[in-house]
Amino acid sequence: MSSQEASRPRTTTLSESDSKAILAANGVPFATEHEVNTPEEAVAAARAIGFPVVLKLNGDTIAHKTERGLVRLNISDEPAVAAAAHDLLGSATEADGPVSLLVAPMLRGTRELIAGVATDDQFGPTVVVGVGGILAEAVADVSIRPTPVSRVDAAEMIDELATQALLGRFRGEPALDREELINVIVALSDTVTADPTIRSVDLNPLILVDGRPVAVDALVEVSTDGQRSDPTVDHPRNAELGPSVMSQERLDGFQALFDPTGVVVAGASTHPGKFGFVTLHNLLASGYQGAVHATNRDRAEVLGVQTVAEISEIPDGSADLLVCCTPAAANPAIIDAAAAKGVRAVFVTSAGYGEADEAGAAAQRDLVDQADRLGLLLAGPNGQGVVSTPSALCAQIVAPYPPAGHIGVASQSGNFVSSFQNYAVHTGVGISRAVSAGNAAATTVADYLEFYAEDPHTHVGLAYLEGVTDGRSFLSRMRSVTARKPLVLVKGGATAGGQRAAASHTGSLATDDRVFDGALRQVGVTRAATVEEAFEAAATFATQPLPQGPRVVVLTTVGGWGVVAADAMAATNLDLITLPDDLLRDVDELLPPRWSRNNPIDLAGGETRDTVPEVIRLVTAHPGVDAVILLGIGIQSNQARLMRSGPFYPDHGLARIVEFHERQDARYATAAAEASESSGKPVLVATELAATDPANAGPAAIRATGRLAYPSANRAVTALAHAWAYSRWRQARGLAPTS
Repeated sequence: MSSQEASRPRTTTLSESDSKAILAANGVPFATEHEVNTPEEAVAAARAIGFPVVLKLNGDTIAHKTERGLVRLNISDEPAVAAAAHDLLGSATEADGPVSLLVAPMLRGTRELIAGVATDDQFGPTVVVGVGGILAEAVADVSIRPTPVSRVDAAEMIDELATQALLGRFRGEPALDREELINVIVALSDTVTADPTIRSVDLNPLILVDGRPVAVDALVEVSTDGQRSDPTVDHPRNAELGPSVMSQERLDGFQALFDPTGVVVAGASTHPGKFGFVTLHNLLASGYQGAVHATNRDRAEVLGVQTVAEISEIPDGSADLLVCCTPAAANPAIIDAAAAKGVRAVFVTSAGYGEADEAGAAAQRDLVDQADRLGLLLAGPNGQGVVSTPSALCAQIVAPYPPAGHIGVASQSGNFVSSFQNYAVHTGVGISRAVSAGNAAATTVADYLEFYAEDPHTHVGLAYLEGVTDGRSFLSRMRSVTARKPLVLVKGGATAGGQRAAASHTGSLATDDRVFDGALRQVGVTRAATVEEAFEAAATFATQPLPQGPRVVVLTTVGGWGVVAADAMAATNLDLITLPDDLLRDVDELLPPRWSRNNPIDLAGGETRDTVPEVIRLVTAHPGVDAVILLGIGIQSNQARLMRSGPFYPDHGLARIVEFHERQDARYATAAAEASESSGKPVLVATELAATDPANAGPAAIRATGRLAYPSANRAVTALAHAWAYSRWRQARGLAPTS
């Protein structure tokens, strides 16, 4: 038996009648049902209920009735009830123990749902709701939330189901009574909260009877060894810090890490390929203005810095950040000496710790103990480094150094720190802080994100994770972050193959992806499918106002782009609105007669005149519009580029028209930013030229406004949908808009 199997709780399944009694006491609706012991009592119960009825054999050890043929459906008269009762009682075995019969009405309904509770290894008890019946396995359309589940959470779970058509009016039956289904979901949550020994609950099916969900079958599984279904797997510092309060000592450590007054690079090398050289180079090249010290066994001068052989040689109090580029075996003595000199934070780039072998794991535990004893914030080990643009700090073993901005990056993988920084360089949407957590021996991604929530330089958190080992604690902490600032997360290990790769990469424990997804939605974390999508969502949060509703207008210089945007929007929570009459009338006065007179608004050649900025301002300012997407910027400058490079430039009037085209595209970008700022609404501008020709006047002008030029309409729609989802999450919970 594996250790994992040995740790699993011993469980038992309650009888159907006992299961229903527990659930009904917490508000789960069941059809009227009678528990009887004889065929005569079954006939009397059926007569009282009214035909047709259902008969089931019931007992403490009987769980899978259908598989054993212990259910009789659609019984329409008394003789049939008596016969079915005799047959079922005769089917009981000695192993079944004492048995009884359940008599219930035969409910009619063409739609079935499933609901229940499952216990996840990381997040504890979770409530599940989805489409049932023959579609349950075929479409696997379910929504999941960890308990406790609020009424707001429950409503969002229902809204997430893909098969919404089944929940509306269907084949002459009324639409789902959503409030009643919300009651069921909350009742399931309340049940497991009241009794933490419950490991699972199965309501299958929930039949929609005149739109109201009614549970037909129920099974409750409970732990028999005292194990609770709500494990509190905490980060080591959670008990002392709480989910939303960071101690002053901890804040001081982060201050030393991200805004140090001085830095010591331990292990500086004269070889330009060594990490010690690269770290010192990047630190100096980024323009860091604090004191810079470095150690080198030969006391060599490196990049103009006179190194010392021992940290004890640097002046007291002259540095508060130590970056270790030295072998793991040398680090304990170096860290002790640095702490004596006033260092308060240490970033260990060295490998050979927990990712290596058991000896490395022991060395890592010793490293954590040492940092705790010395009162140091420990980042890493086996990490890439730290960047902080407010302090012009680039203490990392790789490039690039990104432009300054307001996105705070934390990643379990150093490579993705570089990826996000590369996107910042390309797009001009900058970074405030960036850190590779490495092995996260003492400081986890969650710790960095909590600091970013406190950090005035950071407006949005951006994280890459491969898994969490403290599910409930992680959710509590991230809820405190998202209550203050947006948080975008991309997760590796979402598939079985990805989970295997993640395990081999960091040893992290990946949980079921649908549970993880539901957990993030519950606490307002924006989950992106790809690294590109994650950066673009974060850039949107960092540079655009939050939309206060889903009503979108698309402005496009070419009809096809508008069609693609409309198609993309159909798969989101955004609403491509019908133009209000007054807005349609006002736009009609500005554009040529051939314009689309619809949404998307095809500008129909209006870009050759001075009307586009006016249309942008007009549409954005309308009270019935929550957000605008502008497509096609840069077309004129693209032609200007060809003219400028051709053999006829600058003659034949080309110099004048080239300048006009480029000026117009710049005007559109500026008008979009100004309209957004004056209205407090997002205006997203998309063009493939952002990727194919960033020097084009259109995307270049967008970058000059500090905003993201989206490389396609689809990606702009996706980013806006993320922004609205977060805004709606805040609104549903009564949280004030973010600044």
